[in-house]
Amino acid sequence: MGRFCVSFDFVVYYTHMAKVTIYTTPTCVYCRAAKEFFKEHNVAYEEKDVSKDEQARNLMVKKSGMMAVPVIDIDGNIVIGFDRAKLSQLLGIK
Repeated sequence: MGRFCVSFDFVVYYTHMAKVTIYTTPTCVYCRAAKEFFKEHNVAYEEKDVSKDEQARNLMVKKSGMMAVPVIDIDGNIVIGFDRAKLSQLLGIK
């Protein structure tokens, strides 16, 4: 997940910050659950409200083949719905 870089008298630890985008609607219960999961685990994410953003909606459908929310994109890996186990796996959360 990360690697060490040693330089003379100090060590710097690099970690990979996943790029997370969640496609949502305001009334979606599972969207709220996914966002709460991200907050609990300090995962930064970008939210796209597909009820108001046609371009985001079209991209979501292109990525997932679905017209359902939430659709979550983690570094190009698509998760449809709120799947805690899959999100934990992709984000390295134990």
